Amino acid sequence: MAAVDPRTRLLAAATLLALVISSRGSAFPWQVAGICLPVALIAGMPPRVLLLRMLHPLFIAAVILILKTFLGEGATVELFGLATFSITGHPEGLREGLLVTSRIMGAVSVAVLLSQVMTFTETMAALAWLRMPRSLVDVAMFAWRSLFMLYDDAGVVYTAQKNRLGYCGMRRGLKSFGAMAGMLTIRAFDSSQAMTVAMTQRGYDGSLPLLRGSRLGWPQLAGLSAFVIAATAAWKLQN
Repeated sequence: MAAVDPRTRLLAAATLLALVISSRGSAFPWQVAGICLPVALIAGMPPRVLLLRMLHPLFIAAVILILKTFLGEGATVELFGLATFSITGHPEGLREGLLVTSRIMGAVSVAVLLSQVMTFTETMAALAWLRMPRSLVDVAMFAWRSLFMLYDDAGVVYTAQKNRLGYCGMRRGLKSFGAMAGMLTIRAFDSSQAMTVAMTQRGYDGSLPLLRGSRLGWPQLAGLSAFVIAATAAWKLQN
């Protein structure tokens, strides 16, 4: 996987996402999910981390499936009956819910695999090479760096408040949490101003030098073309 250029990985993932979202059937998205998730495990992602990353999408998919099945349009059929109690659903809504669910799982599996095989710096460099708006790349980079700084600051403040019994009781805990949130907001503004001054003085112009002037070689282009053709053919056969 390390031999594959980050730009090739990003373009391949974007192709898969486009095919999954535009799929008119459930088979292709589930096939993508069935390939990407095991590959993520093979690439080194712990099963517990994979499960945690999939919990939220699974919950969203389940809610959409339930809403489509019981609140959809069209004729209703009885799904379960016991004496005078019965549950009815909409077959058309169930089909639509299964399609949406498959798209969610396929797209999320692609994103999970991409997060495992690419670092954040490689992703930002590839986006910059693809001529993404510079402001978007800058904001993403600074937000990524600030997250860890704020996380460390929040840990220090929380530990200090906890040692002073700041979370004994609901009322006192909410008061301490509000004080911590206000303190972190002030620190975030101060850190952003200091970071802007520091990077401006060091000649930062908003461009990433990681992939500057680097071209994709013929092996990378050939591999990407073969992948796009194979994925499109599989999508075409199942649509």
